[in-house]
Amino acid sequence: MRITDLLDKRSVMLYAAPSDKKQTLEQAISLMVQSGKIADEEAYRQQVFAREEESTTGIGEGIAIPHGKCDAVTRPGLAAMVIPGGVDFDSLDGEPVTLLFLIAAPNTKDNVHLDVLSKLSMMLMDEEFTAKLRSAKSVDEFMQIVDAADSERVSIDEQLQTKDGAASKILAVTSCPTGIAHTYMAAEGLEKAAAKAGCRIKIETRGSGGAKNVLTDQEIADADCIIVAADAKVPMERFDGKHVIECQVSDGISKAEELIDRALKQDAPIYKSGTHTESSKATQGKSGSMAHKIYMQLMNGVSHMLPFVVGGGILIALAFLIDGQCVDINLLSEAERANFGTITPVAAFLKGIGGVSFGLMLPVLAGFIAEAIADRPGLALGFVGGMIAANGKSGFLGALAAGFFAGYIILLLKKVCDKLPESLEKLAPVLFYPVFGILLMGGAMNFVIEPVMGAINTALNSGLASMSGSSKILLGFILGGMMSVDMGGPFNKAAYVFGTASIAAGNYDIMAAVMIGGMVPPCAIALATLLFKDKFTKEERQSGPVNFIMGLAFITEGAIPYAASDPLHVLPACIIGAGISGALSEVFQCTLMAPHGGIFVFPVVGNAMMYLVALVIGTIVSTALLGLLKKKAA
Repeated sequence: MRITDLLDKRSVMLYAAPSDKKQTLEQAISLMVQSGKIADEEAYRQQVFAREEESTTGIGEGIAIPHGKCDAVTRPGLAAMVIPGGVDFDSLDGEPVTLLFLIAAPNTKDNVHLDVLSKLSMMLMDEEFTAKLRSAKSVDEFMQIVDAADSERVSIDEQLQTKDGAASKILAVTSCPTGIAHTYMAAEGLEKAAAKAGCRIKIETRGSGGAKNVLTDQEIADADCIIVAADAKVPMERFDGKHVIECQVSDGISKAEELIDRALKQDAPIYKSGTHTESSKATQGKSGSMAHKIYMQLMNGVSHMLPFVVGGGILIALAFLIDGQCVDINLLSEAERANFGTITPVAAFLKGIGGVSFGLMLPVLAGFIAEAIADRPGLALGFVGGMIAANGKSGFLGALAAGFFAGYIILLLKKVCDKLPESLEKLAPVLFYPVFGILLMGGAMNFVIEPVMGAINTALNSGLASMSGSSKILLGFILGGMMSVDMGGPFNKAAYVFGTASIAAGNYDIMAAVMIGGMVPPCAIALATLLFKDKFTKEERQSGPVNFIMGLAFITEGAIPYAASDPLHVLPACIIGAGISGALSEVFQCTLMAPHGGIFVFPVVGNAMMYLVALVIGTIVSTALLGLLKKKAA
């Protein structure tokens, strides 16, 4: 279907002059009604305004594409307006809208309005095309410009075909430990790369909200190659016998085109269920190294642990906040001070729930590290080892060791049980693994892990508690900087895990330095795209302000696309600013009992005003360095 098949001459206005967004939409709806495609004007109007309330359709660069789909539409249509003087439309970039296309779609299963929106969006990305539309002198000329551009642009279906005309059958799965940003950035990167290569791809995302767009058995059976870009555990048995590329989730962002090219060539090993085959020459090394396997196993534990830490930590922090507002601590006895956080009934309720959640942190961490190594049989051993660590002296370090011990104990038992008669081998998962495994796990914890890791953990926490002056400032700088080194990678996760472990040990200033270090890079990127526009591409400028929201919400990953495109200049600027914020957090003696949340947990930050000052200073430093170090965008 062509754009001009939907765009009626009666629905085009070239010299519109609405006073505001509401009047703009009203005029566009009236134009649509004139085309004779709307049976109930009021119903269609309600649908268009309801869609606009969900999120603005002002996509930036002076363009808006409002749309409505309902039973009031008899057949699909378009209306167009050129607004020479511009109108405030709450656009994503804040710029006034000068060109608008309104879409009407009937309430059918074909989703024609989405197809039209996709094609229009691609055409409207061409600045030369939009400039011609804005300068059209007549409706006929406007229609001719649209028709010519439509003829030059291949259809979406044609674009998703390979050069020989056959649809390419590539599947992908993306997943990261936290499931907040990397998962979806990698999916977007692969989708764009596939479109650029002219092939078809379906991507399953396994984020914090669970698996979405799940691959079906038939799709897997028909697939030529499957890309698994993940730093967390992904169900792999379903890919048995298929060409599978396994890589880090960051590769889906920075090496998407290379991955798509390999998938088209089927340059990947055949996956064998129950083994860890990464024998492709191209995948050997980083993704196939023992260090990366250990990292993925660790991150599987961390990703499952995070909900318990975040939920429990914030509830505990709220309990302290409520007691702090309702009780004068100076009037409390020594015994009452020891129970601070449980003095008022509401605080006691929150702290009780938060304490249960927090108490599950270490068993879950150990259990899912073991599960990543030995599958489901490792869970029981890991949970037991983690619980012993939580109730003993080894704490977080003990739980880490317990997870790996548990996984490899199960692998050892599997080898032993393989030699048993078939009748006894069937009993292994339900009898031998749990009984002998838990017995061995308990022995390892009591005689090896607890004594060694307990001594290390005690020394570490005592050292942190005794740190003061320049040593603590240096630690704050290092932790803040680590949050910006790889923005969600091993250094970032190491600093974050250290911060959450410190909360459990009562060293709340460490987490404050960690979180502020993760907030600086996105905030600095957002500010730099506004102040130094010539240093960023148009696409980067458009998405830049969104990083304010991501940074203030403690989502460091928002800065990744900018760092990936210019790491030599962006990373040093972000690391220095984040490190300064972390150091200032220690100077101002800021504390944080919540392990996540960004600005939303500032009410529970100790010395919150100076914490905000530290964030602002670090952001300004990074922004200034970005303006100084980055070269002008080509």
